[in-house]
Amino acid sequence: MDLDAFPEVDSLLNRLGFGALVRDSVSAPVGRNHAWSGRTESGRQVFVKRLVGAAPDVRARMRRVLAFEDFVGTVSELAGHVPAMLGHDLDAGLVAFARMEAKSGAELMVDETFSEELAFRVGQQIGALHAASPVGEMDNTLPALPEPGLLRALPLATYNELSFAELEAWRLMQQDEALRESLENLRRWEEAAPRVPSHCDFRVDQLLVSEDGSPVIADWEEFRLADPARDVGAFAGEWLYRSVLDIVTDRGDGGVPFPDVELTHEQVLSRGAEKIERLLPLIHQFWRGYLTRREVDSGFSGRATAFAGWHLLDRLIAGATQGQRLTGIERAAAGIGRGTLITPYKFAALLGFEEA
Repeated sequence: MDLDAFPEVDSLLNRLGFGALVRDSVSAPVGRNHAWSGRTESGRQVFVKRLVGAAPDVRARMRRVLAFEDFVGTVSELAGHVPAMLGHDLDAGLVAFARMEAKSGAELMVDETFSEELAFRVGQQIGALHAASPVGEMDNTLPALPEPGLLRALPLATYNELSFAELEAWRLMQQDEALRESLENLRRWEEAAPRVPSHCDFRVDQLLVSEDGSPVIADWEEFRLADPARDVGAFAGEWLYRSVLDIVTDRGDGGVPFPDVELTHEQVLSRGAEKIERLLPLIHQFWRGYLTRREVDSGFSGRATAFAGWHLLDRLIAGATQGQRLTGIERAAAGIGRGTLITPYKFAALLGFEEA
């Protein structure tokens, strides 16, 4: 986005004493929100984000970001593991952070350099987050999705805005009675679960890894009191999704090129099993790290596994916004997510969650 179209960014930085952003130093990462990264006139490296959306949604997300800032200062174990906020403008929906040199967890995932040690340390940080005591006024509403009602009917305004691929994704789910029932069960379990400080939008691209290998967890717009199983399941779901995408690549195949042929059903299943098995140690190490920081309740394993399944369906919906038709691999990922949701205690053993 053109920085000159948003003068309130420089106004915020000037009020903070850093001076305006030097234009030839600025980059604008693509994402859900508007964002700019660069050097100010005082030499300070900053990252500024402008929240985008309907006004009530932006205000709610800003309140959660600020509630997190009040909270995180009381949790010593998270010091240095979250971005350093420099200031904000509530009315403009702006937040400014100290810019850091880091790779995202998504980059490390794609480069196949996301280590088991890193997964363990991230598990420790998420465990410390969930073990901490709430502070002040914190949102305790349920996250918007999964919303079982949407599996029965979409609001007309939503329907009119969706692409063909998105309609395909919703049609797949709406016509699946077992899936609808499983999501209704998950929502009931979530409502009854203990609520603790949680990220609620945890993905590997929300993870920054500094040059010394230290994990930094970013993007706290959905922070609230929630079922901690959601964050744990999301991490597992990320690697399940990656393993399905890898079915049609040569990643992890020991240098053997991927055959340029149409795979049979049996080959898809075989390669899928191999790819999942290759990435499971990352989930297991995350879980080990998590358990060093907190004890979990008796239903946690099943809920975390179900949330891992939901994560694959959530990625199906998100991915559908980028294309005109669903791909076979996207459908395969949704199928694994469906199975995980419908029989979570069967899949909990695969993910290693039964150790709790």
